[in-house]
Amino acid sequence: MIGVLIGFAVIATIILIGYIVGRSGVLGEHAQFVLGRFAFYVASPCLLFTVLADADIHVLFSSQLLVSFVAAVGSGLVFFTIARLLWRRELSESIIGSLGSGYVNANNMGIPVAVFVLGDAAFAAPVVLLQLLVFAPVALTALDVQQHGGGSIGRILLRPFRNPIIVGSALGVLVSALQWTPPDEVMQPFRIIGAAAVPVMLVSFGMSLHGQRPLAPGSSRRDVLLASSLKLALMPTIAWAFGYFGVGLTGLPLFAAVVLAALPAAQNVFNYAQRYGRGVIMARDIVLITTVLSLPALVVVAALLAP
Repeated sequence: MIGVLIGFAVIATIILIGYIVGRSGVLGEHAQFVLGRFAFYVASPCLLFTVLADADIHVLFSSQLLVSFVAAVGSGLVFFTIARLLWRRELSESIIGSLGSGYVNANNMGIPVAVFVLGDAAFAAPVVLLQLLVFAPVALTALDVQQHGGGSIGRILLRPFRNPIIVGSALGVLVSALQWTPPDEVMQPFRIIGAAAVPVMLVSFGMSLHGQRPLAPGSSRRDVLLASSLKLALMPTIAWAFGYFGVGLTGLPLFAAVVLAALPAAQNVFNYAQRYGRGVIMARDIVLITTVLSLPALVVVAALLAP
């Protein structure tokens, strides 16, 4: 479990630094807003472009991908159904909560866990690609339409191509699909800027904790508890059931699928909520709670399924 502990220690330290920065006020009152937009419009697109450009596009077509898709969609749909139909939440908040229920921290938690716990970083690749190529474009397009209005069919179809996250991901996939290796002189600026994405998101997240109390009254407490429970309990259960009974996974591949499903909600969910100004406190609390509680969840998964 050394990989899990290392990943959590790194994340917790950067979030703590962000909290201290926010508490000190050294960056000014608008710092969190600026950092959030920098991560969304500049750093994250560069990171996604380089990650996907270097990836093997063929890893998408695997049993691991199918299990990850079913587990994430199943967990997210349960939240969306309850929040939207029973609790009558706004569409945008239901989308953010659904992401919190099924969008895992596959980069800065998934990759260390895959390396140190599963023994191969490649296990995290299908989840990363699935989230970047499917879940993020669908969710961001829906949030765009919700915020700016539907308009004509043409405008709705073109809207994803104006989103920097989707554009960066699409360009990376194009480079990978063409099996083209751009010169290092071309890629290096994007790698340097992209390297700032995760720490900036974590610092911004830490800053958001200053002056706030998780699960405070009036902060969508019920939604947070539901999404966190679905993320840490239902999603790994679906991954195990579908992986074992649906596609016949056993041993290490099944263990890997369930471990990745038990990862905490990604900081990207908070970044998306912050960008669109919808469900920000809810997203912050979901990320915080699932990050803290996913460690014991991963320990339980390892005790039950580790080959």
